[in-house]
Amino acid sequence: MELSFTQGRWNYESWGGFDPIPSSNAKPPGVELWAVFDAPQHLIDALWKNLTHTLSGLFCASINFLESSTAYSAPEWSFPPASGKLRYGTLPREAVCTENLTPWLKLLPCRDKAGISMLLDRPSIYRGFYHSQRLHLTSTGSGSEGMDPGIILEQTLTVVLQPDSQRASLAHASEKHIQRSWSLSSIFGKQISGRCVLAETSNVYFLLDRGLVAELEHIHKENEKSEENVLISEKFWNNPSFELSAKPDRIFIEESSLLSKNASVLYKFEIEKYGESEPFDLGLFWKTPVVWLCQQAPLHANRFLMGSGNERGAIAISLKSTQSSEGFMGSNSNDERCELRVDVFQVVPWYVKVYFHSLQVFVDQQPKAVSDIIEKIHVSPSKDKVSPGVMELVLTLPCSVSSAVLTIEFDKGFLHIDEYPPDANQGFDIPSAIVSFPDFHARMVFLENDSLNKSPEKSPVMSYTEVLLVPLTTPDFSMPYNVITITCTVFALYFGSLLNALRRRVAEEERFLKDKG
Repeated sequence: MELSFTQGRWNYESWGGFDPIPSSNAKPPGVELWAVFDAPQHLIDALWKNLTHTLSGLFCASINFLESSTAYSAPEWSFPPASGKLRYGTLPREAVCTENLTPWLKLLPCRDKAGISMLLDRPSIYRGFYHSQRLHLTSTGSGSEGMDPGIILEQTLTVVLQPDSQRASLAHASEKHIQRSWSLSSIFGKQISGRCVLAETSNVYFLLDRGLVAELEHIHKENEKSEENVLISEKFWNNPSFELSAKPDRIFIEESSLLSKNASVLYKFEIEKYGESEPFDLGLFWKTPVVWLCQQAPLHANRFLMGSGNERGAIAISLKSTQSSEGFMGSNSNDERCELRVDVFQVVPWYVKVYFHSLQVFVDQQPKAVSDIIEKIHVSPSKDKVSPGVMELVLTLPCSVSSAVLTIEFDKGFLHIDEYPPDANQGFDIPSAIVSFPDFHARMVFLENDSLNKSPEKSPVMSYTEVLLVPLTTPDFSMPYNVITITCTVFALYFGSLLNALRRRVAEEERFLKDKG
């Protein structure tokens, strides 16, 4: 099972899309939940309902809205952990706040009172560009790799922050072209004063991206006029381009990969040797301006709406080649037999009635036959007020492709007045589509003293598209109030006049006025 709460959208163009962080930890806005059940097929939906209610109470969120059959789907093979017993659901409009972060922190051994979790200052996290908290659970049986039966819990918090602008402007008032320097205390407002006593290990890792390492090597060779490899230099943590405030305990170098000529550098800082008297506060201070590009996925995915009005429309998924695609494809990119496989998984609500036969494919701005590009397709049409529509595609594109576009038409349905949310005029959300590249795996293998340090599991490069906002025809919600008020007014006037006429005695009034005169 995996549950994530996300605010903001991962910027794949600026923050990268090929390394393990965007492929594993970058999630769509709102809430995403998927689970694989070890139970008979006819019991899965009931178990899913119980799971959503339990998680909703634990994390103070509206996850219970995923219990409805119109809110979740069952991918067959396009979603990475796909199986016949998988359920997947999202809530794009779910707001993320401290009420969701506090239960997540309570699962940690020392919560946020000691160790690395002391850095999790709420104002610092929620004023960032992006933050996503992920909870991953794996149930292990007695026969799985000799492990005892139990549950493996993995918690990940991914945050994109910016350095303090005021401090950075004061430090580099005369050199505004240099990127901002930062430290843990300037970003989070706190320092790490030792490790959690319940933790076996507590480490801080600092990673230099492949593009940054290549740029630093280039600058070093230009300044020193030397061919010495800067990676093996002991002073790489303190070089002419930047300076670290703390000396790393170990330095790992990524194993060379066929997909990239450059290697990342990973610094390891052990927290157990720091304490209250000497807290850990890692800082990076730039000396010269450095510009580099994060490694991108083979294709950059975007999704948008076409058409106008409240009756019809179309969904378009655009795939554009990135600048680094040539390095991914290798030397055989010009070969006609070279192909790039792309998996697309998209879920649309039932009130967006998709016409799957209207699917069109354009490669390099030229229309192509669907059978020539789409190798495999699985479609589950939506049912009104029962289930959403699901489309799973396997695209086979030439390695030399520069752009590809998929379009599919739809009609906008009508909802009952009781089915509209309170903010119906804002529009209705279509969850993010998932674009994955099974032939490319996002993993990093680091070497220490010419020995393998860590070999993580292979995970395909994956990215999420934008959440679409579809305006639907909305009724005049004030009309029932208007009908009630005007009806009550008419009845009041009618019965008031009728009672006045029935109760008035005209003869007695005339006799009284005559006697009085």
